[in-house]
Amino acid sequence: MTLNVLYLAHDMADAAIRRRVLTLKAGGATVTVAGFDRGSNVLADELDVTTISLGQTADGRFVQRIGAVVAARMALKRRLADIAEPDVIIARNLETLALAGRAASLFGREIPVVYECLDIHRLLLDEGMKGRMMRAAQRAFGRRASLLITSSPAFVENFFKPRSGLDLPVMLLENKVLALKPELVSGPAISRPPEPGKPWRIGWFGAIRCAKSLDMLIEFAARMDGKVEIVLRGRPAYGEFDDFGAKVAAAPHVEFHGAYRNPEDLGSIYRDVQFTWAIDFFEEGLNSNWLLPNRLYEGGLYGAVPIALAGTETGRFIGRRGIGLVRNQVTPQTLEALFNEMTEARYAELFSRLAAVERSQWVTGPADCRALVSRLAALHPNVSSPADLPAVSTVQS
Repeated sequence: MTLNVLYLAHDMADAAIRRRVLTLKAGGATVTVAGFDRGSNVLADELDVTTISLGQTADGRFVQRIGAVVAARMALKRRLADIAEPDVIIARNLETLALAGRAASLFGREIPVVYECLDIHRLLLDEGMKGRMMRAAQRAFGRRASLLITSSPAFVENFFKPRSGLDLPVMLLENKVLALKPELVSGPAISRPPEPGKPWRIGWFGAIRCAKSLDMLIEFAARMDGKVEIVLRGRPAYGEFDDFGAKVAAAPHVEFHGAYRNPEDLGSIYRDVQFTWAIDFFEEGLNSNWLLPNRLYEGGLYGAVPIALAGTETGRFIGRRGIGLVRNQVTPQTLEALFNEMTEARYAELFSRLAAVERSQWVTGPADCRALVSRLAALHPNVSSPADLPAVSTVQS
């Protein structure tokens, strides 16, 4: 029996939603996605995936998003009326967890709910009334869940165990590159020092939401005066910046090339740079310290040397493996000093260490997809679980 998944998505414009849906499909599941719109639907071209809009939400507009969730909850019976009965419901982030129990009840039987949380929103960590209300809501809606999926052990250690009030088994699914075609990971990454007279290139790809990083990189590029270029690609959170477009356009040696497809375009964009910006100050000291970002795995797979901050989970990940550039302090001045000393020989050493890491560290392959679906199927008593699959890394709560 094929596992039928209802995936409740917080943002159907998020490339990570498409990656998870493709992972589930590759594992043998059928998937229906019901989610909120914040831009172009990244699943629009997936012909065998049904998508259902639950309404519009907007980045940074907390009250509006609560209203959208309430409206979606009231309209859920009508919106889901024509879909097949799911075997498992996955709720991505708290706003869809608030819908999951209601969705499960519409089908008249106990359907397992999985809470997928790959970022800890700052409101969940607030010490005031708003934070207490958010954590209470998470506890209330989370009582219906059977499993928590998250992407970094630091999320478990720093939030879910001590502060969330949830008592769930945990599945750790790192933000690895989805590699369903063998040619994606066949052969080693290729060293690519700049040609004589050309600049070093640092890529900052994916969710671009950190104003402090942007200001720092703009000043650093100006200081280097053409010896380093900054390449931005992805989806900026425009509300976090004072006129992102004008600021980038006015910055010397800084380029923005817009969105890309993940995983289809990853090889070409990472091979265009020598280094990956793996630093985030968006929620400094909290979520930013705990996450393991997509760009860490993408850059690792394609040989773009990561730049990270010591004391963060990303810095520890890189330090344990002896790869990349981890710095105790990161400022335009420290970056300038670092790259003034960068030579082709130093880059070759950094690249060779990164290229020596086992490729499975960076990728989710077909067997991993089947293992995920097997784990989800085990939550449902009437769905058979494929046998003899490799275990998915788990963290016991």
